[in-house]
Amino acid sequence: MRWAESISALALTGLGFSQNLYERERYEEILKVAAEIRVASGGDGDGFVSGDIDADGLYKMWISRVVPGVKGYVTPKVSVAAVVRNRRSEILLIQRGDSGVWLYPTGWADVGYSPSEVVIKEVKEETGVDVEVVGVLAVLDGMRSGFTLIPMYSIVFLCEYKGGEIRRHPLETQDAGWFSLDALPSPMPDIKERVPGLKEAILTGRVEHVFFDFPRS
Repeated sequence: MRWAESISALALTGLGFSQNLYERERYEEILKVAAEIRVASGGDGDGFVSGDIDADGLYKMWISRVVPGVKGYVTPKVSVAAVVRNRRSEILLIQRGDSGVWLYPTGWADVGYSPSEVVIKEVKEETGVDVEVVGVLAVLDGMRSGFTLIPMYSIVFLCEYKGGEIRRHPLETQDAGWFSLDALPSPMPDIKERVPGLKEAILTGRVEHVFFDFPRS
């Protein structure tokens, strides 16, 4: 799946920059092969479920995204996440409206905002509370970490609760609340493994080390 996404990104970027008809034809053929690999991988994501779309349909969806020049350079999407603590060293979690899984507030990095501004906005929208950004806990490759099926970088911020009562978003969240790290709700991923340093940050309110994915050998 990762190989297919990498190949498709290279082909789409090539189509965005090349005007040579011969080269464009080759890129289109490569994109078709990438679509076949992506569907055969059996994973869902990127707006489709492999059982619901064939390789030709995926190829057409990808090719429709071609944009000339720098705007057409394919890069990973960027998301932000908020690890919010209060004075009782509890973490703010939401139960996602789409999956029912519990997780810290997350969202795509909207245009016109800095990453830290998006974090504050997302927490407010999803939970109704106000937070202050303390620092960056982690910068993660979502596909490499196994929690996304599309190319994505996640910037995880440590935030401090500043005020306000929890008022969950009626569409994006089923529930929201404060939880001790020793009594986390279910179902939810292992957030302490996903974000190294999370436990220490919740207990101390400080970022001792920014975690990132080390280069593979």
